[in-house]
Amino acid sequence: MLSIIEENSTLTWKTALKNDGYKIRLIIVAVVFVAILLVFPFFFQHIEQRDGMMLRDFVVEHLKPADVSIPIFICIWGITALVIVRCIKQPQLFLTALYGFTLLTLFRMMTITLVPLNPPNGLVPLVDPISNFFYGKSHFVTKDLFFSGHTSSQFLYFLCLIKRRDKALALISTVIVGSLVLVQHVHYTIDVVAAIPLTYLVYWMAKKLTTSY
Repeated sequence: MLSIIEENSTLTWKTALKNDGYKIRLIIVAVVFVAILLVFPFFFQHIEQRDGMMLRDFVVEHLKPADVSIPIFICIWGITALVIVRCIKQPQLFLTALYGFTLLTLFRMMTITLVPLNPPNGLVPLVDPISNFFYGKSHFVTKDLFFSGHTSSQFLYFLCLIKRRDKALALISTVIVGSLVLVQHVHYTIDVVAAIPLTYLVYWMAKKLTTSY
């Protein structure tokens, strides 16, 4: 069963749910994911109230701030929708992506806590009603900086997706989103650059956890 789960991207949900290892891992990550959603509002309220450092950033300082919320929103949720569609028929993709996203969120909560930062000068609030709903806040969160969740989520999707065209779209979205959050001055360059290797580490951990049964 292990080799089938790992290698066969056409594995059906019916077959996957007959595997005890798959079901246990699915239940564990679902519980942790729901717990994170419940903690989110309190976590972001805490980080918004604290003071942090401001970084000198040559790239951001030389970019004229602009509101590019719409293209960022389209990229983020367009690729997210693509992943959801692919997960409907690919239970292993669903498990890996969910573990990856959950671990990524926990990792970001840790790094945001350990590296308190104030946002760059000239920040333009990013309009994303879907994300703000999960944050539990009516206004834009400004201090969830290191590392970039927008960039890391797109890169995680790139790593998880299987089809070449899907991966290409996710990679393009990663580059676009990573660039535009700098234009909008909602992140420092280091937030975006660090997101790539840190997300790969998270993906590696997710793969280990979801293919070891």
